[in-house]
Amino acid sequence: MQNISATETLRAYFLKRIATAEEDATIFAGYFEEVRVKKGQYIVQPGFTARYKIFVLEGAVRAFVLDKEGNDHTISLAIEEWWITDVNSFVYQQPATMYVVALEDSRLLQISHEKEAEMRQVNPLYEAFFRMQYERSLAFLQRRIITNLTLSAEERYLQFQQAYPSIAARVPLYALASYLGMTRQFLSRIRNKQAKR
Repeated sequence: MQNISATETLRAYFLKRIATAEEDATIFAGYFEEVRVKKGQYIVQPGFTARYKIFVLEGAVRAFVLDKEGNDHTISLAIEEWWITDVNSFVYQQPATMYVVALEDSRLLQISHEKEAEMRQVNPLYEAFFRMQYERSLAFLQRRIITNLTLSAEERYLQFQQAYPSIAARVPLYALASYLGMTRQFLSRIRNKQAKR
């Protein structure tokens, strides 16, 4: 993995979204701690409270649930400069219902529930940042639900591939198929069909 400064990455990310002094961005980044996780390592598991919100510096991470038959359903994916956690568990500090696992060796920045609450009190800009983040996440989730209800499996895949080509190329087939609401075999057929065109 490249040796990118975690603080610089998060500072730049914050300043792209909030017009403020660099000092505010530096203080913001100071609330996070860097962790490294190996491919296959679990970050959140059902029954344990999600204590951290995760910002991906390098790597790929997946959040999923298991149904009663043991089938997994990918709820969210995250690569560089995306956020991930079991949001319900993190916000309400209740036991998680999701697994969050690294799909690749990853560098992450994490902030605890307590630190985020403290940060929101320190500066209204930080409160505004997290509010905007939740609003964007909610809008994304709504678009995803509508897409799942109105588009065919092939249309969902093509739309995802067009919007997020780097994720479509990096994420394992099983995780992408699960995210798009189809079987691995069906997604493989769609990909083969597209490759022949």
